Amino acid sequence: MTLQQEIVGNAMQMAVVNLRPGQTVYCEAGKFLFKTTNVTMETRLSGPSGSGGQQQGGSGGGMGGLLRQAMGTAMQVGQRMLAGESLAFQYFTAQGGEGTVGFAGVLPGEMRALELDGGRAWFAEKDAFVAAESTVDFGIAFAGGRTGMSGGEGFVLEKFTGHGTVIIAGAGNFIDLNPADFGGRIEVDTGCVVAFEEGVEYGVQRVGGLNRQGIMNAVFGGEGLSLATLEGDGRVILQSLTIEGLANALKKAQGGDKQGPTGGLFSTHAG
Repeated sequence: MTLQQEIVGNAMQMAVVNLRPGQTVYCEAGKFLFKTTNVTMETRLSGPSGSGGQQQGGSGGGMGGLLRQAMGTAMQVGQRMLAGESLAFQYFTAQGGEGTVGFAGVLPGEMRALELDGGRAWFAEKDAFVAAESTVDFGIAFAGGRTGMSGGEGFVLEKFTGHGTVIIAGAGNFIDLNPADFGGRIEVDTGCVVAFEEGVEYGVQRVGGLNRQGIMNAVFGGEGLSLATLEGDGRVILQSLTIEGLANALKKAQGGDKQGPTGGLFSTHAG
């Protein structure tokens, strides 16, 4: 069974999850909003049971099993630290009846519930993850050194596998596309990618060549030097608002960091 959930709201959406007795959902620290009193909350460094981090059953394999479990948890924490993600997860379990938990992202925008069937994995930009069933595994994937470093975003991706529901959030409004419907390839601002299915190849390319028009695109076009490329056949979710765009708009409203017409190349990245 999939997670019973409803996404409500407009400009700043939230997910209201109804848990069956004994059912568990987990979230990244900082995404929890509210819960009913019969829902327990526990914070752990380990991931859900399917990823090898959480204790499973009673046969721990003695000292060797405990050591392997500790090493697995340490590797998960190290990966999340490297990715700039939260070090811990919060787990919510309904006890003695059905329970309700509320979650939200950290930026004004939409949320989306993705259903995993054990086949294709989903990849998302870091900070997109909100919550998931305990049957969904959360991992970290790397898009590759040259791709990630040249793109500025997308070097570190969140990866979701297993069965069940995972809830993600982004900024602004969402649009669903399939590159196969547009000749097999689309090019987008690197900050607009929210998530994509396994089978879609993610890359980064330079905007134009090192010529007059390429320099004009980079300096005055507002896109910097690179665009993200998405190729293949599968779902892609894009967002209408980038974090950098929001940060620059807030700075401009406060009277600081006036970009003027020069756009992306000379813009100040929030961080």
